[in-house]
Amino acid sequence: MGRGKIEIRKIENPTSRQVTYSKRRVGIMKKAEELTVLCDAQVSLIMFSSSGKLSGYCSSSTEIKEIFERYQQVTGIDIWDAEYQRMQNTLKNLKEINDNLQKEIRQRKGENLEGLDINELRGLEQKLEESIKIVRQRKYHVIATQTDTYKKKKHQGNIYSPTA
Repeated sequence: MGRGKIEIRKIENPTSRQVTYSKRRVGIMKKAEELTVLCDAQVSLIMFSSSGKLSGYCSSSTEIKEIFERYQQVTGIDIWDAEYQRMQNTLKNLKEINDNLQKEIRQRKGENLEGLDINELRGLEQKLEESIKIVRQRKYHVIATQTDTYKKKKHQGNIYSPTA
């Protein structure tokens, strides 16, 4: 009894889709291994499920790195170049951000103010005033909390009072 042909389209039922994926994954892994053994082929297979789970196979006689290198040689496509460029751009942006933050820190300390015009100096002054306001609010909050704690301890009789 032979199998019937099925229409190749996405399986809508998630459970059925997962079962089919698991069975077919096992089948394709078996086929990859058979190709390796029977034909002395170098096979590398990488799959990601819809949930992001990695499955892979690589011929025992090779390493994935070798497969990627051969792929690059044959196709002439540098598969790492785009990623390298993206990382270089990210590094450049992070260095720029770091430099700007270092400059801002020095300016807030009162250093490197020579090249600033009047508007930049006013902006820096406003930032410093806002910072002072926040520091004062925090200081008053800490003082109030310590005072409340002291009063509670005094009412509980935990603190010696010379007037008592």
